[in-house]
Amino acid sequence: MECTVSWTGATGARSGMGFLAETGSGHTLTMDGAPDAAKPENGGQNLAPRPMETVLAGTGACTAYDVVLILKRGRHDVRGCSVKLTSERADTDPKVFTKIHMQFTVTGKGVPASAVERAVALSHEKYCSASIMLGKTAEITTGFDLIEA
Repeated sequence: MECTVSWTGATGARSGMGFLAETGSGHTLTMDGAPDAAKPENGGQNLAPRPMETVLAGTGACTAYDVVLILKRGRHDVRGCSVKLTSERADTDPKVFTKIHMQFTVTGKGVPASAVERAVALSHEKYCSASIMLGKTAEITTGFDLIEA
């Protein structure tokens, strides 16, 4: 796996802190920093997600992918899956994630709660490399809501 990240603000008086990531699979992702009122030259322009937001979003996609795949492989009639991630970060540099809660909402027809619970656990204990990696610095908790379709 590879990715090239390039600073997009290398020219101009207010150069900003925007970045463009080009992935090995041929896709692009734009990121930007938060505006800095104290030192505008060091801040972003709020034109795209922050890099750490993309880390959190990628982790959510990674684990939701696992949950859907595990449920489908179990021949469950899963029709929707979303996960809301809330997090806390350290106050000082490096501002790593210290707490992450993932609240899943799974919609399906006749999907047993035990199957969702198992899928979430398998993702976090075995399959989701992103959440397992973040679990080295953050306390990760999960919960789920099951909606009958």
